[in-house]
Amino acid sequence: MLLATHTGHPLEAGLDEAGRGCLAGPVFAAAVILPPDFAPAFLNDSKLMTARRRESVRAEICREAVAWAVAEASPDEIFSLNIANASYLAMHRAVAALAQVPAHLLVDGNRFRAYAGIEHTCFIKGDSRYRSIAAASVLAKTFRDDRMRELARQFPGYGWEQNAGYPTAAHRAAIRALGPCAQHRLGFRLL
Repeated sequence: MLLATHTGHPLEAGLDEAGRGCLAGPVFAAAVILPPDFAPAFLNDSKLMTARRRESVRAEICREAVAWAVAEASPDEIFSLNIANASYLAMHRAVAALAQVPAHLLVDGNRFRAYAGIEHTCFIKGDSRYRSIAAASVLAKTFRDDRMRELARQFPGYGWEQNAGYPTAAHRAAIRALGPCAQHRLGFRLL
């Protein structure tokens, strides 16, 4: 069962990212502040949910959250900053875009670059422990998947509508056949 809060403050924001291990496309992050009583039956770590369930829960989160925001860092930013720092940048952008200033940040993972003026706590597998992090996980994943489907139409042949830019055998085969495109992360080992 996911926990509603870590600090007891009603304005905790959960943070998570999606797309860190991909070969192409931006890394996305979401920040979500939930009402204390928000507990959809199927909310969980997005990786443990079906696509249909993620979309259903996403609609509930967007409708019921106190505040939510999604942000990204581009492949160029990933190349210049490295993937960890680009992920933190996307998280910072998501926090900055929230309509409500959070009192505390709950971050999925074991590292985070501090956000000025707001304390944070990192949790390994936080998306399986806290509702707000799980909600951020769902938003980051679904919004990134939407973007990768858009990019698949602009850059056909890589199968991003199915692999979302992850290093599948088919994606690597397409890179060998077509070469990398502007959305590939050139600092990553593509083949």
